This record gives sequence, structure tokens and C-alpha cells, in this order.
Amino acid sequence: MFAYIKGRLTEKSPTHVVIDAGGVGYHINISLNTYSKLGSDENIRIFTHLIVREDAQILYGFADEQERELFRHLISVSGVGANTARLILSSLTGQELTDAIITGNISVLQSVKGIGGKTAQRIVIDLKDKLGKAVAGSEKLESTHNTKKEEALSGLIILGFNKNVAGKAIDKVLKEYGASISVEEIIKKALKLL
Repeated sequence: MFAYIKGRLTEKSPTHVVIDAGGVGYHINISLNTYSKLGSDENIRIFTHLIVREDAQILYGFADEQERELFRHLISVSGVGANTARLILSSLTGQELTDAIITGNISVLQSVKGIGGKTAQRIVIDLKDKLGKAVAGSEKLESTHNTKKEEALSGLIILGFNKNVAGKAIDKVLKEYGASISVEEIIKKALKLL
């Protein structure tokens, strides 16, 4: 029903925001990833998905369209509701989730609180082909990029850093310097951020 809502941010918490748009305050549930991307801007635009239940109409909001698309894929899986999908998107970045589904890495999905083995398998089985087709074109361009990222991540994990924290640092380095940077340089620059 609503593609996005643009307005003044009047309330912000890790679980929801309230946006004043045209004199109406919209209470929108968000993930932690969206919360961290919002920053301190007063005027924002949130991409939305409306869930209509017998007893409620609930708006879910996302910082970008890719996260909203992942949310829609997740809620299409039997046994995965909107709150579970939001929990998954709060625990994993969009890239981590997509990689886990495409490679069939069930343990990554099980690391999310409340996701058991059967649900993780169902997510992988239902979404592997859908997400695989979506990233097939971009995957060819990024294969060296991902190989370097994995090597750098392995190096930082061996040095004792948390996988998620190290992964975010590597993503920042790759975003700033591009795929032409060497694995050694990625690790050096990521260490400065950690």
C-alpha cells in the first residue's frame, strides 16, 4: 500500500521510528541494520511494507529497497513471520544473509536467536534459487572482490577479532578503496578501524 514514507523523524529507537508526514505520525517497526543507517537526519525516507492482520495493521520500515526485498523473501517462507524476518535482518547484514542462503550455510542462519535447524533449512531451500538468480549477474563482477574479502576476514579471525566486527571493517575498506586493493592492504586498513 505504501512504497515509502518521507517526513520528519520525531522518535527513534532500535526497534521503531515515528515519522511525521503531513501531520500524521507513522509508527514503523525497523531492524537494527536500518536503525544504524538512519543517522541523525531529521528528514528521512523509509521504504515500507504493510502487514495486515485480523487484529492489527503493522508497518515495517527499511533504509533501502534491498533490505525490504530480503524481508519480503523471508516472510514468503512457511513458518517465518514478520517479526522473525526482522530479527534475522537485525542479526545479519543483507550481504551475510544472501551469502548464507546462496551457499546453503545453515549454521549462519541458526546463529540468529529463535531460528532452529528446520527453519534454517526451509529458508535455504525456498530462497536459494530466488536469491541466486537475483545476484547471478553481479556475482561475476564481484568474484575477485569476494575472494579477497574472505581471505582478509579469515586473517582477522585468526588474529582474534570477532567475525561480524571484522566483516564490517573490511566492507568499509572495500567500499572506500575498491576491489583493486590487495588482501594485505585490506587487513592493514581494517586493523586501523578495529
